[in-house]
Amino acid sequence: MGYVVNVEKRWVFPLVITSLVCVFLLATSFNMGLVSSLRKINGIFSIIPSPLSRNQTTKLDFAESKVAKQQTLPPHEDKLPRFAYLVSGSKGDVEKLWRTLRAVYHPRNQYVVHLDLESPVDERLQLASRINKDPMYAKTGNVYMITKANLVTYRGPTMVANTLHACAVLLKRSANWDWFINLSASDYPLVTQDDLLHTFSTLDRNLNFIEHTSDLGWKEEKRAMPVMIDPGLYMLNKSDIYWVTPRRSLPTAFKLFTGSAWMALSRPFVEYCIWGWDNLPRTLLMYYTNFVSSPEGYFQTVICNVPEFSKTPLNHDLHYISWDTPPQQHPHVLSLNDTSQMISSGAAFARKFKRDDQVLDMIDKELLRRKNGDGFTPGGWCSGKPKCSQVGDVANIKPGAGAQRLQGLVDRLVNEAKTGVNQCK
Repeated sequence: MGYVVNVEKRWVFPLVITSLVCVFLLATSFNMGLVSSLRKINGIFSIIPSPLSRNQTTKLDFAESKVAKQQTLPPHEDKLPRFAYLVSGSKGDVEKLWRTLRAVYHPRNQYVVHLDLESPVDERLQLASRINKDPMYAKTGNVYMITKANLVTYRGPTMVANTLHACAVLLKRSANWDWFINLSASDYPLVTQDDLLHTFSTLDRNLNFIEHTSDLGWKEEKRAMPVMIDPGLYMLNKSDIYWVTPRRSLPTAFKLFTGSAWMALSRPFVEYCIWGWDNLPRTLLMYYTNFVSSPEGYFQTVICNVPEFSKTPLNHDLHYISWDTPPQQHPHVLSLNDTSQMISSGAAFARKFKRDDQVLDMIDKELLRRKNGDGFTPGGWCSGKPKCSQVGDVANIKPGAGAQRLQGLVDRLVNEAKTGVNQCK
């Protein structure tokens, strides 16, 4: 009898488990059928839209259409480019720098000015005071002075470091510019900013204006192979570079290029130089630390060794520069005798000029339409009385004859680039 009871108990547990599984499967089948039926019912009712759903759809479509229109029809002013300038100088350059800054000013643009550490403190304070007290600069807020001055040696890497510093400041201050242009206090524009904006408005904003060649010639022996030290990297007072031994061979990891220290660089390329996401800009910066006249080679070597950017340079620095015969370390100082060559070159800028030379007065009057050396170059943005005392429509430009001259130069450069002529070879 006990044996029979034990056998029955052994079968109870499997029987309970089997019953639970059957109940679970039955319930699942019932629910799936119910869900399927509900879906069919909902599908029938969805054919007949309710007033609420019609209103929601209309509102949603209307909102999306407004967003689409905003995306496809940007404001008129956004069709024009914007420039970011570095205008730099040294001891005794306050007046020259101020005049150049006023001549290239436009409310659309961004400006960084720098007087190097060789400038006396009172000169730097004077320039800072002028910028802070100027009503136009105070209102627009687009002129910034680097008050912690850098020591800059032209033939050493400190000039490259100063340029990169300005680029970083400009990237941090504004996300809304397209080309970076570096000028010195000895530079001066040959076209108005309206001329420049008009000409660049039709260009691919990835293009770079940078003079370059891989044919180093005598520079291979005199600049690439010697090793030098720039005291400006670690001293407070400016002094010339000095040489160290032994010499070095030419690099094999990258190809050297050389050209002009003046350029107009696209924002994507400037970002690449600052961020250096594949480390080449940093590697080349270390290499050019011991390179003579590194401002004439660093940016050229970077841009031509990166496939992403090697097709973007137009082989010109947008400057008219005249050299003496034989060439000296610095270019020929321009005067009224150089007027016809400057104008016929189609260049946007020229250098070098003496302070308040008569040729600058001629450029103001004939090319820029400036009435005095301290006023702004007139443009479509100018408003108020006296003229250009107020900011009007910054998207309104009035290009003149300078735009035609510059357009001729740019068209030639673009056509040469399309055929592969003078491009990173």
